[in-house]
Amino acid sequence: MKLLILGSGLMGPAAALNAMADSAVTQVILADMSQSQLETGIKQLAGKPGSQKLGVVRLDLSNQPTAVQLMTNFDVIVAALPRMASALAVQAALEAGKPLVDLTIPADTALPELRKLAESSPALVIIGCGLEPGLTELLACHLAEKLDRVDELHIKCGGIPAEPTPPLGYKIVFGGTRLPLREEDAWVVENGQLTKEARYSGVELVTFPGVGECEAFTESFMPWLLGLPMLQNLRRGTQKTVRWPGYAAKITVLKELGLLSDTPITVDGAQISPKRLVDTVLYPYVKMEKDDQDLTVFRVEAVGEREGKPCRLQAEMVDRYNTKQGLTSMARTTAFTGSIVARMIACGELTGRGLQHPERIITGPHFERLVNELKTLGITFELTNHWL
Repeated sequence: MKLLILGSGLMGPAAALNAMADSAVTQVILADMSQSQLETGIKQLAGKPGSQKLGVVRLDLSNQPTAVQLMTNFDVIVAALPRMASALAVQAALEAGKPLVDLTIPADTALPELRKLAESSPALVIIGCGLEPGLTELLACHLAEKLDRVDELHIKCGGIPAEPTPPLGYKIVFGGTRLPLREEDAWVVENGQLTKEARYSGVELVTFPGVGECEAFTESFMPWLLGLPMLQNLRRGTQKTVRWPGYAAKITVLKELGLLSDTPITVDGAQISPKRLVDTVLYPYVKMEKDDQDLTVFRVEAVGEREGKPCRLQAEMVDRYNTKQGLTSMARTTAFTGSIVARMIACGELTGRGLQHPERIITGPHFERLVNELKTLGITFELTNHWL
């Protein structure tokens, strides 16, 4: 099978590493518009198992005809791109009629047009198929299916530096050069209804084994989860991002000052987005340097009833930077997931068409296959059952 991986930044080389090691894979091509990014990717993967299968190509996704033509030469595509570039990748795959796995989700404004395009395409495109979104929702649904009734669902996940440093105690491990910060309110489920809550609110202290005390704050619950049969009776649902303590308070100040806004303002006659300015100013402080290491923490809890008794099920994972592979934990947990799913599509294990969320299609034995393969790569989930 032949794989095309879009993006040679923080995620793409990790997806390539995972694919190259599969004996069924004959070719892996990394595509990026930046020659320097491609050279970095090649250097990172040199000498790794299967590296003889690797090639690179320069590609600007804004040139859609060229992107579509390139995609026709592959069995499956993995989009390892910042969110702002995701829609172009999905659009090209749909027009090429080729399956694609997107590690992120296209912008909300782009989704209606993409769904319309998907109606006339034979391609299966799975969006939000990395760590979060992706594994978070898959594990949430897996736990929910084990309960007879689900009352509450709580997701906590985050990638943090192994050693926090000022000013934010955070380093960018996904999404290019822009901080993963948003201004708008977030979805939560209260009393069975979707409602909005201020992002970065609801701060709670959480402890993970071998990591210590962190904080978790309101991000956004994925609203489409309420359409799943096992979550029809959900009363409370939250999705929170995990960081080292103190992060949410600092970001809240930026938000209150209007510095997370994408709406351009005029400064000395020039138009500039406050968020873009913040990204540019802070990037030197939040860029992963050569010797930096990260870790990923993950906890999903489903509360409800099982066998007539109150019950809480939990899935937990702590993953760390892999020094042997030279890969961040975020790249391992995110890109390996997308690469495994892409190969499941290419070999015919996963079938379908249209725009799909992973929890709709990666179920039963497909879910078990994914989790088991991640386990062989050292990414493991501890599942526990607590009677209440």
